[in-house]
Amino acid sequence: YVCSTWGNNHFKTFDGDVYQFPGLCEYNFVSDCREAYKEFSVHIQRALNRNGHPEIQYILMKIKDIMVYLKPNLVVVDGRIVKTPYYSSGVLIESNEIYTKIYAKLGMALMWNQQDALMVELDNKFNNHTCGLCGDYNGIQIYNEFINGDASYNSITYGNMQKISKPTAKCEDPDETQALPSCNEHRDECLRLLTSPAFADCRLRLNLEMYIQACMQDKCACNGKEDSFCLCSTISEYSRQCSHAGGRPGEWRTQNFC
Repeated sequence: YVCSTWGNNHFKTFDGDVYQFPGLCEYNFVSDCREAYKEFSVHIQRALNRNGHPEIQYILMKIKDIMVYLKPNLVVVDGRIVKTPYYSSGVLIESNEIYTKIYAKLGMALMWNQQDALMVELDNKFNNHTCGLCGDYNGIQIYNEFINGDASYNSITYGNMQKISKPTAKCEDPDETQALPSCNEHRDECLRLLTSPAFADCRLRLNLEMYIQACMQDKCACNGKEDSFCLCSTISEYSRQCSHAGGRPGEWRTQNFC
């Protein structure tokens, strides 16, 4: 099972909930949350790049007793810059110009495109044991993330709860009262892009509707600017998820698109 975040602050939990959370602090993306010995944790921090788009600035991982710090084109293990491929006590780190990938023997894999998109795959032995922006991995949507006991949370409240408190951090929590626009005027365009012939093999493998909704939010956020980030990030994610589900997306990028 996979948890991912991409593009315009979209998140998809292990249980399949898709939501948006625009926070720019350091957050617990996914951690082993058993009381006793925690096997791993993954923290992320986003920042706005010069085009005003959110990108992942760094990823901080703890795997058993190893600390790994990732920035674009930089891998630091236990405080030392390392060359990849790097292997040590059950952890393999590979990277090229585009992706950084980490495989841990304890049952996790991480893939980051060094920009906006991060995907973590976890062994099902962690079912019901995780916490963070990826949720609790109990196989049930909404429950424990957005509904807990008698309380229900919107996605921004939920996201703010995952903040790592650091005495020196100066970052604002996003406003919990902001409602997302409906963006329905972009539906046809998003549907057309995501059902193009290149994605014929993906239709039955993924929940198309949630990517359409994410694409619509992207178009809204960009206010009609012809900016490749506004369309390409969700379509790239759809393509990655399709491959991950065993599908074979065709060539959807063209000279003039993405």
